[in-house]
Amino acid sequence: MKKELLSPVGNLECLYSAIHNGCDAVYLGGKKFGARAFADNFTEEEMIYAIKYCHLYGVKIYVTVNTMLYETEIEDCISYIRFLHQNNVDALIMQDIGLMKRVREQFPNLEVHASTQMHTHNLEQLKLLESLGVKRVVLARELSLEEINSMKTTMEIEVFIHGALCISYSGQCLFSSLLLNRSGNRGSCAGICRLPFKLVEENNTLPLDEEYLLSPKEFATFDQFDALMRSNITSFKIEGRMKSPSYVAYTTRLYRKLIDSFEQNQPVTITEEEKDKLKVLFNRGFTKGHLFHETNNDLMNGKSPNHQGIPLGRVLETTSEKIKIQLDRDLHQEDGIRFVNAQKGFIVNYLYDEKGKLINSAKKGDIVFVNNKIDLRMKDSVVKTIDSIWEKELKTTQEKKILIEGKVIAKKNKPLKLSFFDGENTIEVEEGILTLASNIPTTKEIVEEKLSTLGNSPFALETLEIKMDENIFIPMSLLKSVKHKVVDALIQKREEKVPHPFKEIKQEARKEYASVPTKNRNIHVLVRDEEQLKACLKYDVASIYVTDALLYKKYKQEENVYLRLPRVKNTFTKLEGEKLLVGESGSLYKYGQENICVTDSYFNVANHYSFSYLESLGAKRITLSIENSKEQIEILTKKIEHKEKIELYIYGKLEVMVMKYCPINRYLNKEKTCTICQKEKHYYLKDRNDKLYRLLPEAKENHINHLFYYETFNYLNDITFYQSLGIENYHLEFLEETPKEIESILCKISKCKI
Repeated sequence: MKKELLSPVGNLECLYSAIHNGCDAVYLGGKKFGARAFADNFTEEEMIYAIKYCHLYGVKIYVTVNTMLYETEIEDCISYIRFLHQNNVDALIMQDIGLMKRVREQFPNLEVHASTQMHTHNLEQLKLLESLGVKRVVLARELSLEEINSMKTTMEIEVFIHGALCISYSGQCLFSSLLLNRSGNRGSCAGICRLPFKLVEENNTLPLDEEYLLSPKEFATFDQFDALMRSNITSFKIEGRMKSPSYVAYTTRLYRKLIDSFEQNQPVTITEEEKDKLKVLFNRGFTKGHLFHETNNDLMNGKSPNHQGIPLGRVLETTSEKIKIQLDRDLHQEDGIRFVNAQKGFIVNYLYDEKGKLINSAKKGDIVFVNNKIDLRMKDSVVKTIDSIWEKELKTTQEKKILIEGKVIAKKNKPLKLSFFDGENTIEVEEGILTLASNIPTTKEIVEEKLSTLGNSPFALETLEIKMDENIFIPMSLLKSVKHKVVDALIQKREEKVPHPFKEIKQEARKEYASVPTKNRNIHVLVRDEEQLKACLKYDVASIYVTDALLYKKYKQEENVYLRLPRVKNTFTKLEGEKLLVGESGSLYKYGQENICVTDSYFNVANHYSFSYLESLGAKRITLSIENSKEQIEILTKKIEHKEKIELYIYGKLEVMVMKYCPINRYLNKEKTCTICQKEKHYYLKDRNDKLYRLLPEAKENHINHLFYYETFNYLNDITFYQSLGIENYHLEFLEETPKEIESILCKISKCKI
C-alpha cells in the first residue's frame, strides 16, 4: 500500500514549504469552520490559488470544515462547501456528524474525511462512518499501533505521526470553552493544558518538582517509522497549522526521507544531526506517544510547556551589562537563546568574543558575551531556540520540478510538432510550416538545448525524443513559441484537475416547528454511588443514570435506572432491552435499535442535522451540547419536530477533559499496577487562581481519567424559560453532592414520592 505524507499548511508560505519538500497532500483551512482559528488560514481567493497550485504539483488538498456548527451557521457553511467543491478540492475534513450526513447527500461525489475531532477510537464508530460513505478516518491519537492494525475497515486510515499532542481526547475537551469562552470544538483552543497546575490530595497540596501536569511532549515517530510503514495506515499526518514555514519544510523533508528510504529498501533512520535540526525548530522533548505505548515521564514534560530548543552551553558569570557563556555548540548573531532556569530568552543581536570584540559567530568551545537584556543574575544552562543560519537555508529550498517526457517532430512542409507527457497528461502543439535550410540547418543539439531550458516553469525534461529531417530549418522564434504554448497548456491541464466532477442534489429547506410551551418537567439525573441513587429514588425522577455496571445490575428492575456507558469504549458485549446513557457514537450505532438509548452532551449536538441523525440511529432522547447559548437553543428548538426528545444539561460539574493519562498514577504511584485511585481519596488539580478541578479515574477500563470543572454549571432557574420553548427533559449530574444536598436540589424542581 502506497503511503501518503500529509503536511499542515497555515498560510501560502507554508504551502510552498510543504510542496517543495516532498508532501503528497496538504491540509488547510479557510477563514471559518476550521479547528485552527488562529492560523492565518486562507481567503477564498487564496483558496482557489492553493487548489490550483497543489494540483499543478500533483499534490492533493484537503480543507478543514471540522468545527461544531450552530444552527445559524449551517447554510453559510454549505455555501462554503459548494465553493470548495466547485473549485475542485480533493476532500473535506469534517467533525459535525449532522453536517457530514447532509454533505454526503447533497454532494454525493465530494470526498469526506472524518476529523480526529470525531473521537473515533473503536470498531463500531468505524462502521457508523462507513455507513455514511466517509472515505477516510483520522483516528484518535490515543490508539496504539496494534489497535490500529487490528481495525478492519473499508475506509482509509489517517494517523498523526508528528507534532503537538492534546492530553484530552480530541473533540472531548471543554476546558478552554468553559474557562475562557474559547471553544476547542470551534477552533479557538487557548491551550489550558499548557498552564501550571498543582496536585491536591484531599486538602493537601502535594510537593512536586514539576508544575505543568497536563502538558505532553512533542509527538515524534521517526525512531519507529519502519513499523508505521508496515501498518495498515494510509496517510501519515504532521500536526502544525500554527507552525512556521521552516518547521513545515523540515518535518516534511524528514518524513519524506523516511518513506522513500523504506520504499527503496534503505535504512529507515535519520541522523543525530537531523534530529538536532528538527529540535531547534520546535520541540517540547519528544515522545512516541500512545501509538507506541509511552506513558507518564515518557509522554509528559512537566518542567516546561515551551519550545525546548537544543543545549547551547552554560553561563559562567553575569554582570548588569553582559552574560558570559561557555559554548557547547556554534552560535551566530540573530540566533535565539533561552536560559533554562530563568525561563527567559532573546535574540542575540550583538555577540562578543572573549576580548569584547563584536563578532558574527562563535564555535563550539568558545567563550562569548551577550548583552544582559533580561537582568539575569545567576548561573544557568543555555539552549538555542532559533538557528538563524538554518532558518535561512530552509527558506531557500529549491523548487520541486515535475519530470516530463518530450517529443519533437520536424518534417519538411509540415508544422513543427511538440508534445510533453507528464505521466498522465499529453499536450501537443503544432505550429508553422517547416522548410529546408537555405543556409545553416537546425541541429538536434540546438533543439535539445532550447527545449531543455524550461525557465521558471514547474517542469524539467527527463527525456526528449527528436525526429527531424536532414537539412531542416526551424526558426528559433517558432521553437520558443511552441514550447511556451505546450508548457502553458500543461500547467492549465494540471491545475484544472478535477478529482470528482461537481454534482449537487437539491435539498429542501427544513421547515420550522412552533415552540409550544409545555408544563412537563422531566428530571434526569446522573449519580456516582448508591447513596446518591437512593436519594433520587425518593423523588419523581424520570431517569437515574448510574456509572457503575454492578450498581445498575442491582437496581435495573427500577424502571427509571439507566447505565451510563463509558465515553471511551473499546469492547462491545451484546445488549438487548437495556436502558443506556451513551457517551460516544459507537455505542449508539451498536445499541441504538435494540435498547433504550439516550445520548450524552459530549456528542456536541448544536444543529438539527446532528439531532435528526442521532434520532435515526435510535436515540430516544438527545442531550444538546453545553456550548449552546440560550439564544442558540431557542433557534435550534424551532427546527426540531420532536421536542420531547430534547434533553438539556442544566446542573452539574462538567467534565472538561477525558484523558488516557493519569497525574495521580504518574506522581504518586510506586507500584507497577496503580491502585491509588481506588483508595477513596479525592484528588484535584489546582490552577494559578487556586481553583480546584476534580480528577476521577475510571480504573476499570483503560485507566481513563476524567477532569471536572471547578465550578458547578447551574441553570436551574432557567427551566421555566426552556419550558416556554417546548423543552421538557432536564439533565442534572451529581459528583460530590451528599444525599441531603441532592434532596434539597430535587425538592425545588421535582415532586417528592414520599
